[in-house]
Amino acid sequence: MARNSPPPRRPAGSHEPDGADDKASANRTRKRTGWARFLIPVVLIVVWFGVGGIGGPYFGKISEVADNNQTSYLPASSASTQVAELQKKFTDSDAIPAVVVYVNDGGLTDADRTFITDRASELSKVSGVAGGVSPPQFSTDGKAAEIFVPVQDNDSASATVEDLSSVVHEGIPPGLDSYVTGPAGQLADITEAFGGIDTSLVLVAALAVLVILVVVYRSPLLPFLVLLTSILALSAAILVVFYLAKAGTLTLNGQVQGILFILGIGAATDYSLLYVSRYRESLRDHEGRWDATKAALKGTFEPVLASAATVTAGLLCLLLSDLNSNKALGPVAAIGIGFAFLAAMTLLPALLMLTGRAAFWPRRPAFGSEHPDRDGNSPKGFWPRVARTVKAHPRRTWVIPTLVLLIAASGLLQLRASGVPQSDFVLGQTATKEGQQVLGEHFPSGSGSPALIVAPEGELDTVARAVLEVQGVDALAVDATGTPAGTLPVTADGVQASPVPGTSGAPKVVDGKVLLEATLKDAAESDAAEQAVTAMRDKVAGIGDVLVGGVTATTIDTNAAAAHDRNLIIPVVLVVILFLLMLLLRALLAPFLLILTVLLSFGATMGVSALVFNHVFRFPGADPAVPLFGFIFLVALGVDYNIFLMTRVREESIIHGTREGVVRGLLITGSVITSAGIVLAATFAALGVIPVLFLAQLAFIVAFGVLLDTLVVRSLLVPALSYDIGRRIWWPSKLSRVAPGHHRKAVPGHAGSAGQWPPENPGAPAS
Repeated sequence: MARNSPPPRRPAGSHEPDGADDKASANRTRKRTGWARFLIPVVLIVVWFGVGGIGGPYFGKISEVADNNQTSYLPASSASTQVAELQKKFTDSDAIPAVVVYVNDGGLTDADRTFITDRASELSKVSGVAGGVSPPQFSTDGKAAEIFVPVQDNDSASATVEDLSSVVHEGIPPGLDSYVTGPAGQLADITEAFGGIDTSLVLVAALAVLVILVVVYRSPLLPFLVLLTSILALSAAILVVFYLAKAGTLTLNGQVQGILFILGIGAATDYSLLYVSRYRESLRDHEGRWDATKAALKGTFEPVLASAATVTAGLLCLLLSDLNSNKALGPVAAIGIGFAFLAAMTLLPALLMLTGRAAFWPRRPAFGSEHPDRDGNSPKGFWPRVARTVKAHPRRTWVIPTLVLLIAASGLLQLRASGVPQSDFVLGQTATKEGQQVLGEHFPSGSGSPALIVAPEGELDTVARAVLEVQGVDALAVDATGTPAGTLPVTADGVQASPVPGTSGAPKVVDGKVLLEATLKDAAESDAAEQAVTAMRDKVAGIGDVLVGGVTATTIDTNAAAAHDRNLIIPVVLVVILFLLMLLLRALLAPFLLILTVLLSFGATMGVSALVFNHVFRFPGADPAVPLFGFIFLVALGVDYNIFLMTRVREESIIHGTREGVVRGLLITGSVITSAGIVLAATFAALGVIPVLFLAQLAFIVAFGVLLDTLVVRSLLVPALSYDIGRRIWWPSKLSRVAPGHHRKAVPGHAGSAGQWPPENPGAPAS
């Protein structure tokens, strides 16, 4: 064709578009795409705000479906639970005893005794009191009196105890002191301790996260977008959990509720931090916000999904637990993690898609600008110094922390996790604790919390003689009809006549069974009481279908179930997480080493925690479930940070070789993973505002452990160990066999081989 000849004419009837049609078609396509790019984030934001609007009010309602009664934690098959259910048939109510104690150290006067007797009749008129109030029983030393008041075990039990206290104290004579204690008093203390969980806990956690985000991002808008994502994710989780608990599908208590709040905010913030870091990186490589969003999601989705799956899998292993409270935590926390993942991968990208670079103001990432971390153009700063250390002295950098962590783990020998009395469940001194101490000084310490024995009617005398042979038993009675106290005393000679003149009664029989109450000499939560109940169970074991329950038995069964859970679930969690890591990293050696480092970190954390609990906070001990919960969170969350690091290391290793990939991965993820660790540590530390021993211990364990993992294990030990091993870390995958030069290929969004930092160490071994 001649150079200046006109373009060929379009054949007649041809519908091939000309230049104008091409331009019009392109404009229509861009317009449709533009509308889609606007509508998708808007729809996502509207949906999430709708969920938040519905779920938000349930922050204050979720406590309504929580049950903090210790017996409800146990499985239905336990002896304590069976006795608790049978006891309801004998009393025709769900009552729990409150013990009113009056004491005058100078001795009770006639006026004191008259006042106490009058108060007993007034106590029966208090709303929430179930059944009759026992007449006053006076101590042998003449200084104290006790009154047993049955309190309905419902949502108003705490208010009933408060009303009882008002009646007990009203018009009290000078020199006479009064207390309301017993199981009902302890339940009221627990309810009050969890009272701030809907407000103060969430506010403290949210404020801590906001402060950290402001320091990290130095932006007025971005911290609020991340925090909004976390709050809406938690709102959705609370909404679902509320209705599942209301339907009876799962058991909820204050401990599980507090962990849900903290884990929901902490996990959503962690995932958001990872996405924000990747999105900021993408804005330097892509001019359009849509392209930057797609690139950020592509780089973030897999590691965040793997992280959420790892934590969820670890938590769902709790379904193997014997304890209902542990079983509940698994699905409840998994729901929180699920919504945290969904919000971080949908709501936050939508918010940042609409706000674009303005979200980072005043430090906006300009298109085409350099990547200070990825391209290695920032020789100064903390992470470049860490990277140089790892590169220059890899073996020293992982061996020294390993030795330090092993020394710290030796503190595990001082960990006391065999259980604590329920009276120590709430931190600090309370009127209930003071009353229990006074009760033990003037009456058998087990008063108000007897051991309960359900036995066949025909074995009553045999069981009674066996129980009375136990050293720790002070007195024995059988539930009866026709007596003011509702019981009849039992001795080795059998059931005695009513001690009240002019009255008589007979043992109450329900379904061919009788209920005996054994008053213990020692406090129901003491080691001596546990030994007595254990001996009691041994004594009646061969008699027939006899069950022993009550407060002390419930503690024994709870501790036994917790120990069973710990021994079963910890190995299962390790196997599950190891399998997931193998799938994610496409290797065997790297996942195995990561699990070992996390176990080392967990051991060191528990060792330090044992020393702090014993010698700094002077806690009375720990629940057997504390090590299990600490393990679940530290292993799952500790692996999280290793996932964030090693997935990026693998990505960089494909291009630059393993050792250079380790350095680049550490530089790129150093600040964001550290920020995520600090955020999670701060949110778990917020559990300390709830004055509950279990939560205070868990708060310290997780907060300290997360900081140890993110600042030492993930920053020094894992990168240095990976660098020292080299490409064999990916064994047996192809990546462990391919020479370094073969990794270098063009990948969109990467800097290729340009600008390596820190500078190559001449003495370092090849990748």
